[in-house]
Amino acid sequence: MHNFPEPATILVEQMTAAAAADPARTIAFQGAPGANSHRAALDFDPDCLPLPCFAFEDALDAVKTGQAGSAIIPIENSQHGRVADIHFLLPESGLSIIGEYFLPISYAVMGLGTGPFEAAYSHPQALGQTRRYLRERNIIPMAYADTAGAAALVKEMGDPRACAIAPSIAAELYGLTIAEQEIADAQDNTTRFVVLAREPLDPASLAGKPAMTTFVFEVKNIPAALYKALGGFATNGVNMTKLESYQKGASFSATMFYADIVGAPGDPALDRAVEELAFHSKELRILGSYPQARARG
Repeated sequence: MHNFPEPATILVEQMTAAAAADPARTIAFQGAPGANSHRAALDFDPDCLPLPCFAFEDALDAVKTGQAGSAIIPIENSQHGRVADIHFLLPESGLSIIGEYFLPISYAVMGLGTGPFEAAYSHPQALGQTRRYLRERNIIPMAYADTAGAAALVKEMGDPRACAIAPSIAAELYGLTIAEQEIADAQDNTTRFVVLAREPLDPASLAGKPAMTTFVFEVKNIPAALYKALGGFATNGVNMTKLESYQKGASFSATMFYADIVGAPGDPALDRAVEELAFHSKELRILGSYPQARARG
């Protein structure tokens, strides 16, 4: 937490103290106060106590140590794809996904004045989502740990040539001037978040409700292993809405797959599909089953 710019530190200390008094209500998030993850936590649970954490690992650790009851983590964006490192961090965390939330993303340009600006500071995801806007104005993108932290950094720097790309609330929190609103390259910009806790939801509690199940797996190193592993989902009519690969270790000889499917254990068709997947896999780990926040298909 000491890595936040000075203008954010006071807010972080206040929010940390409030969270310490009631950990069960606390939702940890990555970023400074005013970040999109802060907005997502409050939207997901308006009665929660948001806990700012400098890195994703810090937010996950807050849950593991009992400092927070849950964490809300961005996993993918409609314009810029998956959030870096999340596919590694979620399985390693030992936490379970208990919910999801879709947040419409809106960015503003903010600084000590209204420009012109030479450099824009923000999270790499936000810079990617506003790439066209910055290029057309010859503004140099400068990566920072999070969007709201970038706003606090611009305040701390005191340079009128620097701006931040952040949610509008960050300008209010850090005393900056909004130069322009709604600058994302696409107007349907949306980020999907997952909510993690120490204990998984009981799949039985999801019976008869729209649900999602997320898992990671590594297939056996034999020809057509992936084809065979996924065949059960087709034959059992289970909708797989996401399948992404990532390398396991530095040898590049083992590939892990991250997947989302519609449904939860207890559904006979889904259980058969997962059983077939397990037969053809060296490793299979269910990361959680949880209520569906948005209909798929």
